[in-house]
Amino acid sequence: MSTENEGTAVPPAPSAPPVPVDAPAAPAPQAQAPQGPYGQDAQGQAPQGPQGQGASGDAGHPGASSSAPDPSWPPPPPPTAPYGDGGSGSGSGGWGSSYQQPAPKSGRGRGGLVAAVLVAALVAGGLGGGLGYVLAKDNDESTGSTTVSASANGGDVKRDPGTTAGVAAKALPSTVTIEAESTSGEGGTGTGFVFDKQGHIVTNNHVVADAVDGGKLTATFPTGKKYDAEVVGHAQGYDVAVIKLKDAPSDLNPLTLGDSDKVAVGDSTIAIGAPFGLSDTVTTGIISAKNRPVASSDGSGSQASYMSALQTDASINPGNSGGPLLDAQGNVIGINSAIQSTGNGGFGTGQSGSIGLGFAIPINQAKYVAQELIKNGKPVYAKIGASVSLDDSSDGAQITDQGAGGAAPVEPGGPAAKAGLKPGDVITKLDDRVIDSGPTLIGEIWTHQPGDKVTITYERGGKQHTVDVTLGSRVGDN
Repeated sequence: MSTENEGTAVPPAPSAPPVPVDAPAAPAPQAQAPQGPYGQDAQGQAPQGPQGQGASGDAGHPGASSSAPDPSWPPPPPPTAPYGDGGSGSGSGGWGSSYQQPAPKSGRGRGGLVAAVLVAALVAGGLGGGLGYVLAKDNDESTGSTTVSASANGGDVKRDPGTTAGVAAKALPSTVTIEAESTSGEGGTGTGFVFDKQGHIVTNNHVVADAVDGGKLTATFPTGKKYDAEVVGHAQGYDVAVIKLKDAPSDLNPLTLGDSDKVAVGDSTIAIGAPFGLSDTVTTGIISAKNRPVASSDGSGSQASYMSALQTDASINPGNSGGPLLDAQGNVIGINSAIQSTGNGGFGTGQSGSIGLGFAIPINQAKYVAQELIKNGKPVYAKIGASVSLDDSSDGAQITDQGAGGAAPVEPGGPAAKAGLKPGDVITKLDDRVIDSGPTLIGEIWTHQPGDKVTITYERGGKQHTVDVTLGSRVGDN
């Protein structure tokens, strides 16, 4: 850190002009002084392939690098604004400029008047001080001291539960900074929060990915207490993971989960995390959009994660991943997962900081995933049983002519097949959600649970059709 004026000599204070001692001259004819200014101034069965950075950069793992899945869904890049100078200026008269001692003025005219006023003020000040001392002394002798002691502090500061400080004070003790390290010593830092009293912590999959296969995992509370932990289950497609503290304390306080379906654009948000390793950092903002289709990657070379995200302008940086996104009452409404990076002009992998575009997994979806991971150790995905193109598009999600790995594009006997969907059909809506691409469809399907009934609108041969589909299920990431 630097201080703007550190090391710069402070200019000496100007001395008062000398008091005139000569006799005043004969009065001159009065003239009006000139006046001047005082100053101037797709489904759960997406094609498998090399994983890259789809729509956004990870908000965790400062050291992780990822690349966009090709093809993938990239929303249009936002305009890039350069950083402001922010430093100290070097303009005239500012800090660091030399001080010029004013030239002596004559004892006549305006200079003499200023000096006389200054002397009068000093005399009046001294007289007032003397009178004050005498009066206080006389009062002490007659009625005792009148000295009033100042309060030692500004009084108790009360922070209501609904304030940011109140929410942070309640939520911080239930958040942890997670350090994950692989067997080769590689790793990074992320965030998590207490899910239940048994010691389960919810975070992002990409936060703990390095520690999944025999690595080391620790969770540190704001008090500094550190616990070893183990991965209970992780869902790469959802980008959700659950870890469990070893020898968990008995006084854990799980954070209250809100209802992400009831979140509205403009609602206040509070994000807690460890940006760039700075643990227990609190930032604020609003919900700036809902149902934002986002594809992200942990850079490990496997499949991408898809979400229909909550978008927030709360400052989120690498290391915030896995931390809670809270509403104004302190309820968890999402898991901070990804940010848009300007490193490559779009959703990329550069390590630039927050530009006000952060994305969180809605808590209703994350809660379902976490419960399945705790129960079975594996994620369960909803699916329609059809492979869709991941090409950048604005027309919809097209069912491909060939499935992933040579499989059938429409799973025989699956939900899509039962509904009569065929290769070449272009899905344009799922319920009331407009579908503009394959990744958008996948993200929307994964907000549902297996067995849910949805209405799909699709185009075939230039004509629009609508059909009801009961979603199937797929267990595991493979």
